[in-house]
Amino acid sequence: MDNYLKKELTTEERREKNKGAKKKIKSKKKRNQSEIKLLIKGLSDENGLIRRSHSEALAQVGAEALPELIKALLSSKNVIQRRAAAKTLKLVEDPKALPHLIKALTNDSDYVVQFSAAGAIAIFGEDAVNHLIMVLENQEYTEMQYGLAAWCLEFIGAKAPTAIKKAAKSKNTNVKSAAISALEEHIRQSKDQEAIQLVESAINDTAENVQIEAIKLVGKLSRIDSLIPTLILKLKNKSPDIRKASVLSLMQLNISEAINPLKEVLKIEEDTNVRTIIKLAIKKFNN
Repeated sequence: MDNYLKKELTTEERREKNKGAKKKIKSKKKRNQSEIKLLIKGLSDENGLIRRSHSEALAQVGAEALPELIKALLSSKNVIQRRAAAKTLKLVEDPKALPHLIKALTNDSDYVVQFSAAGAIAIFGEDAVNHLIMVLENQEYTEMQYGLAAWCLEFIGAKAPTAIKKAAKSKNTNVKSAAISALEEHIRQSKDQEAIQLVESAINDTAENVQIEAIKLVGKLSRIDSLIPTLILKLKNKSPDIRKASVLSLMQLNISEAINPLKEVLKIEEDTNVRTIIKLAIKKFNN
C-alpha cells in the first residue's frame, strides 16, 4: 500500500510539474528548445494521461516542436516515446512530418509505432497520397505495412478523388487495388462516372487482387445494373477467392435474380468455403 501511495504521489507531482511546464510555454511567444525537450521527455512517461497532456502541449507549440518530435520518433530507444511521438505529430498536423512518418511506418520494429504512424499519415489527405503510393510500390515491405498504406488511402478517399483516381490507373497492382477500394466514399457521395468506369474496368483486370477489390466495392455501393451480369459470370471464375467475393457482393446487393445461377454453380463447386457461402446466399434469396 505504501508503495502504491508513493507511486500516486509521484504521479501527482509529475502532473504539477507538467502544468508548470505548459504554463511556461504558453507565457512566451518564442518557445526555447529546453522547454520543448522537457515536453518531449514527458512522452516517455508510463502514465498515459501525462503523455497525453505533454502531447497536447506540444501540439500547441506546433512546428517549432517538429525537429525534436521527429528525433524522438525515429531515434528514441524508448518504444513508448516513439509511439507517443507519432500520435503527437498527428496533433501537430504539419505535412513536413510526412516523410518521417512514412519512415516510421516502414522501418520501426514495433507494430504499434507503425499503426500510430499510419494514423498520423492518414490525416494529411492529398499530401499523403504520393508517399503512400511509394510504400505500395516497394516490394520490400511486409503485408501489414502494405495493409496500413492501403488503409490510409481508404481513409483519405473522398478528400482526394483526383489523386485516388489517378492511382486507380496505376500499372502496379498493389497501388491499383488499394486505390479502387479507396473510391468507395467518393462514388457514394458523387456518383462520379469516371470513378465508376474505373471500377467496371477493374472487375476484369488481369490481376486477381484488383478484381477482388473491385468486386467487393460493387457490393458496398448501391446497385449498378450494368455490373450485375459481370458479378454472376464471376461465379464460374477459376479463382475461389473471386467466386467467394462475387457471392458475397450479390448477397449484399440482394440480387435475387442470381438464385438460379447460384444453384447451378453449387452443383459443381468444390471449394468448401465457397459452397458454404453459396448455400447461405440461396437461403437468403429464398426467404
